[in-house]
Amino acid sequence: MYKLSPAILASFISFFLINNRMHAQGYASGGALKPVQANMDIRHYALSLVVDPEKKWIGGEAEIRLDLKEASSEILLDLVPVMKVEKVTLGGKPVAFTHDGESLVIRAAAAFPAGRLQVKVWYAGFPPVAKRAPWEGGFQWEKDSTGSPWIAITCQSEGGKMYFPCKDHPSDEPDDGADLRITVPKGLVVAGPGLLQSVKHKGKQSTYHWRTSYTISNYAILFNIGDYELVRREYTTIDGNKVPMEFYVLRYHADKGPRHLELLEQSARVQEKYFGEYPWPKEKIGIAETPHLGMEHQTMNAYGNKFRYTKVGGRDFDWLLHHEFGHEWWGNKVTNADWADMWIQEGICVLGDALYVRELEGEDSYRTWMRQRARGSRNEKPIVQGTAIDAKQTYHADIYGKGAFFMHTLRYIMGDSLFFPTLKTLATAPQYTYGHFITTADVQELFSGAYGQSLEPVFNLFLRTTDKLEVRMRQMEEDLYEVRLANAGMPLPLDIQTDAGLVRTMVPGDGIRIRSKILPTVDPHVFYLKKVVLE
Repeated sequence: MYKLSPAILASFISFFLINNRMHAQGYASGGALKPVQANMDIRHYALSLVVDPEKKWIGGEAEIRLDLKEASSEILLDLVPVMKVEKVTLGGKPVAFTHDGESLVIRAAAAFPAGRLQVKVWYAGFPPVAKRAPWEGGFQWEKDSTGSPWIAITCQSEGGKMYFPCKDHPSDEPDDGADLRITVPKGLVVAGPGLLQSVKHKGKQSTYHWRTSYTISNYAILFNIGDYELVRREYTTIDGNKVPMEFYVLRYHADKGPRHLELLEQSARVQEKYFGEYPWPKEKIGIAETPHLGMEHQTMNAYGNKFRYTKVGGRDFDWLLHHEFGHEWWGNKVTNADWADMWIQEGICVLGDALYVRELEGEDSYRTWMRQRARGSRNEKPIVQGTAIDAKQTYHADIYGKGAFFMHTLRYIMGDSLFFPTLKTLATAPQYTYGHFITTADVQELFSGAYGQSLEPVFNLFLRTTDKLEVRMRQMEEDLYEVRLANAGMPLPLDIQTDAGLVRTMVPGDGIRIRSKILPTVDPHVFYLKKVVLE
């Protein structure tokens, strides 16, 4: 295991004190993919790190296997500047490098050949501390109520570069997974992604080796550390696979573990009904108790809602547990190629929250839930603001609630017989899942194909602008009204309440005329974000 001399450690401490406050919150994942990184296909990450809770320090090595599509004079990895790189090797031989800002540039005397390469980076330092986890991420060096170290990492917006060298872009994940060998003071437990391979004790330290063989986003390649007790049960998926459910819970909360896993299984049943089998059946369904609220860390979701249950359908329910678990499908299995399309993972995951309400309480409760999302939409900026933008630029509240409500609108336009099978296709078809990353255009094409005509005007209106559907109504005679959709760009179905009852009708570009002895009410159940103009 990599170790630092006392002199180097002292210099790191000075460097940390001077620079960490300045650098901790300025990082953002993604953005425009640099050409030199577009040439790189990451195959595997292997991290071997020592974690020192007292010094709030980490050190060790990262091995990155990657393929170069074409020969290149450079390899570019991302790593925050507060981490100090000591040495880099390629195929076991030292190579020249520079670490300037967030860019770790590895240069060849002659061009690196196309094909498989193995890079190893020795580094150490004091990783950025989270200012407001999980929204402003980094390391949390906390203690539980008994005084034991309790350490968590969050870096969705900032990227895995917050603590290890990586290609920090959502469009590439390690095809062959990742290995984490994390060494901690003996007595502490490390919870990580995939399956636990071994625990080795040596002197006053313990090393936990976790391995996932699935593709995984770099912000989910991380670990949590605590005085954990493992609570387990077995889950049988909708396709009949038996998967361990594991809860790494603080030791003094262990009595809450069995009931909590029951609620997780309850959530899993609903998610599988709408989105298909749990995505990682060869590994585990895992959660770890954390000092922050929560985050979708593949096969080891972070949970920090403190067992605060509400009721849905008369049953105990933990919204945080359910929502983060939904990200196993939306975000982890179905992954946006660009942070500009983050609504796909957040908005559809929130739709999954609403579908849980539908499943346990029925359609009326689901519609009430959706109307609340409509009222909460801010419409301050579009959900999709362009392309090649970073995670912090794209992140705002509407990618959640308005994104979910947009899917509710699509469901209404298409009807359940088309919408739900198409949604499941998005969650299960190979071209949209695991190592195949998607964009809003891909979602638009899929749903348009199922509908039988282009839904681009609807995607444009509700995702790419802040406009609402403008419904114009004009009284022609005492009991005759004209209804037009001013900015729909295509015929759309519309519910209209008249004196004769509720009528669903298709409204073409030139509008329709309806008779009613009372002023008609348009879209009374709120399937659209709209404004109604009486002319």
